[in-house]
Amino acid sequence: MAHRVGRGDGTIAGAALSCPVATALQNLHHALSTMLYMILARDGDDVLQRRLAHRPAHLARLEALRDQGRLLLAGPLPRIDAHDPGPAGFVGSLIVAEFASLADANAWAAADPFRSAGVYVDVEVHPFRQVLP
Repeated sequence: MAHRVGRGDGTIAGAALSCPVATALQNLHHALSTMLYMILARDGDDVLQRRLAHRPAHLARLEALRDQGRLLLAGPLPRIDAHDPGPAGFVGSLIVAEFASLADANAWAAADPFRSAGVYVDVEVHPFRQVLP
């Protein structure tokens, strides 16, 4: 016999649930309704100055994902084996974040300021399954 616990919105007969079980159920629902996506973007040639000029707007979008708890990781890919590649610049960026669908991830990536400024010349978006850690 199945028992209905609530209305599916975290309440039972209008009373809000604020217990660990309700929180776990809400987290499970979120995990099942979103998926991780990897965005691999490749920089064009000689775009370092454009990258630097549009970096604040690019970071603001990433910070919004982070603040929503949807960003797993993000960062640039240095062109040389150095933390700060200096004038050598970057070959691109890697972002792993939660989106409701592949279409949503593609739309988010297409709206990146680096894309519209011509920093990114190619962007790939793929579903991502985190295994470790």
